[in-house]
Amino acid sequence: MPLAAQARDYAYSDAHLHYVDFFQETQGMQALLKAMADNRIEQAMISGIPVAKKWHEDEPKRPRYYAGDDAGAYWYSATDVLVAAAVKQLPVEQRRRLHPFLSGFNPNDKNSAAHIQRMLDLDPGLWQGIGEVFTRHDDLTALIDDDTPRANNEAMAKVYRLAAERDLPVMLHSNITSKRERNPLYLAEIEEPLSEHPQTRFIWAHAGTSAEIHRHQERLAFLLPTLERLLQAYPNLYIDLSWSLLTPYLMDEQGMPSQEWLQLVQRFPERFMLGSDGVGRFDKLGQELRSFDGFLDALPVEVARKVARDNFLAILPDSR
Repeated sequence: MPLAAQARDYAYSDAHLHYVDFFQETQGMQALLKAMADNRIEQAMISGIPVAKKWHEDEPKRPRYYAGDDAGAYWYSATDVLVAAAVKQLPVEQRRRLHPFLSGFNPNDKNSAAHIQRMLDLDPGLWQGIGEVFTRHDDLTALIDDDTPRANNEAMAKVYRLAAERDLPVMLHSNITSKRERNPLYLAEIEEPLSEHPQTRFIWAHAGTSAEIHRHQERLAFLLPTLERLLQAYPNLYIDLSWSLLTPYLMDEQGMPSQEWLQLVQRFPERFMLGSDGVGRFDKLGQELRSFDGFLDALPVEVARKVARDNFLAILPDSR
């Protein structure tokens, strides 16, 4: 590895972090703050989980994850109450390190924008973004007790307009394809909002990928050229590089960074950010973020530091 790519020390912003899990349980705020302090995570997005997994009457054992059994999940608005209560109990200096995103709404419900407005009015200045919004999301899509959520439906269009009015970024989980299709089956569902809501800043969680997709098809050959086209066409698009993108895209099995992805990030140096995608437990936050160091080290130092820390902070309303 060239001298210019030698290891560096990074300060991080965690751009994708869930305070609770799919059962609305958490290790708690002190565990989160300790994990941040121990791992140079200076700032963090913090959100709930917008659905709760049901422990169904017919299931003999409590599931550990949403995919643990065949029971469904349901939209759970109280997740935002849990996040707000945890943040508001902190001293001001600690609160400044956390950036709450509001997620507890049904993306199929055209009343959701009004609900979000009420939540914003209830705690002025608390919420700094919207999301992670679950639309296309692996097997969870079929498990949710409702219609299939899409990022390009009328209900979400109302949310995007509100987000633009309130200068709030929106983080979307919208899979680019299904587990079996080797084409960008659902691309229109993310591209239409990008085109129709140019004043709304979108963070695309995992760039539409997931571990579940990768279990069935190792690498999406169309992903990188699709991202290159979208980033060029839509200046309101930002990419969350959380864990499902690390391999097989950013790094190969030998731990070597992809030259194509390095070139993409350097072409759009302010449009990528890191996220742990931690879910209610925080003991591995540092490990998740440091796993990107090999990729960051191969970037110019100023670009690497933007990706590791600054780009997420730059899209928050306070920074603008």
